[in-house]
Amino acid sequence: DKATDPSIPEENWECIQRFCDQVNTDREGPLLAPRLLAHKIQSPQETEALHALTVLETCVNNCGERFHREIAKFRFLNELIKVLSPKYYGTWSSEKVMSRVTEVIFSWTVWFPQEVKIRDAYQMLKKQGIVKEDPKVPEDKILPPPSPRPQNSIFDRDEEKSKLLARLLKSSHSEDLQAANRLIKSIIKEEQEKSAKVARRVSAISEVSENVTRMDELLENYQRQELSAADQETLQTLFQRCEKLRPLLFRLASETVDDDEALGKTQHCS
Repeated sequence: DKATDPSIPEENWECIQRFCDQVNTDREGPLLAPRLLAHKIQSPQETEALHALTVLETCVNNCGERFHREIAKFRFLNELIKVLSPKYYGTWSSEKVMSRVTEVIFSWTVWFPQEVKIRDAYQMLKKQGIVKEDPKVPEDKILPPPSPRPQNSIFDRDEEKSKLLARLLKSSHSEDLQAANRLIKSIIKEEQEKSAKVARRVSAISEVSENVTRMDELLENYQRQELSAADQETLQTLFQRCEKLRPLLFRLASETVDDDEALGKTQHCS
């Protein structure tokens, strides 16, 4: 109650830290805290709800894996969704509160990529039109990383960038926080571009493999008997399609120099 007191306009960081300490020391803390916070986040008083969201984000940073597991469950995510949904509290929740809730869920899709339920909940909000587009977080408000981050996080794959990000995040200067935010966005963009390339490569290889298999079948039939006009036309179409895909496969192979297995598959098809 003290950490989310609506009569105090500014965050009471002493009480927020005590709340986090209690979550960490009490055996049932990680189970009970999300329920208490969900109730406060749904408060009709805007200040109380915003304070509760600050407490939630602070707990994510400081209360470890057991707390992370609880907030990643549908039971808790549904309580956040109620704040946004017009079927529940979305009709009277303030714009500030709904914007913060959206930012929180979006940031978790970045920092907890392994949590499928968080991603599914956010995608459902977008599919239903409740979230129109990904929130644009202000330059001086970074997406705070939980401690510790999951193993193999996209933010740890480049050692130099990982060290730079860690140093910037520890800084209290706004310029460093802005730089950290830009670095986070650039890393996410690089990862999205890599994923898009992988998807294109898989699609191209799959199409070529299917075409070649079909061509082999037609040629095998040709060895035994004359091909019909329709089969000859199909064979010609498949061949032309494979020829058109050849330059794409060569380009994909040149972009896949750091993945031997994928490179081998691409070169084999090309």
